[in-house]
Amino acid sequence: MRLIGYFRSSAAYRVRIALNLKGLAAEHRSVHLAKGEQKDPAFAALNPQKLVPVLEDGQDRLFQSLAILEYLEETHPEPPLLPAGAAARARVRALAQVVACEIHPLNNLRVLAYLTGELQITEEMKLAWYRHWIAEGLAALEAMLANSGDTGRFCHGDMPGLADVCLVPQLFNARRFDCPLSDYPTLLRIDAECGALAAFRDAAPDVQADAE
Repeated sequence: MRLIGYFRSSAAYRVRIALNLKGLAAEHRSVHLAKGEQKDPAFAALNPQKLVPVLEDGQDRLFQSLAILEYLEETHPEPPLLPAGAAARARVRALAQVVACEIHPLNNLRVLAYLTGELQITEEMKLAWYRHWIAEGLAALEAMLANSGDTGRFCHGDMPGLADVCLVPQLFNARRFDCPLSDYPTLLRIDAECGALAAFRDAAPDVQADAE
């Protein structure tokens, strides 16, 4: 396998965690998003969206982090990222999608760059935008987890899974932008549980080869 990513990309971070949890080795190649390397014709030909991550597994080339995570789950089912039972799986997928489909898309690099570039809003206004959507999403996620008997040490039960793989990178990003997190004790507790595991620590942005 080869994972094409960037050390600070939340989406690539998710895939790194999943690979570690499943004990899968992958060659890592960096595309420097802040320098615009994703716009190079060679990479655009590889992924027309000009986004990371891209996972190459033999002849298969996979895009979009949630699709990649589902692929890893289907091709390497142990240890599982999803629990048994349709309702439980739907719950975990919903938690993951709150992050990957609701919070993250409003705050990723290309959106923030458009706000300050094309729309010419100030840095202060950009940060207000970022923190607003982080607060909206994390508050909902906190309620979903704190009010459910299915929440255990991790987002679902006592084993890390798909929802945790999405939560931890989002909290990393929130800290980068100095978002207040004290209103989310359940999220912080789960984040600490994840941080005690090597699979999460070894996927952290600051220990990647391309970290700056």
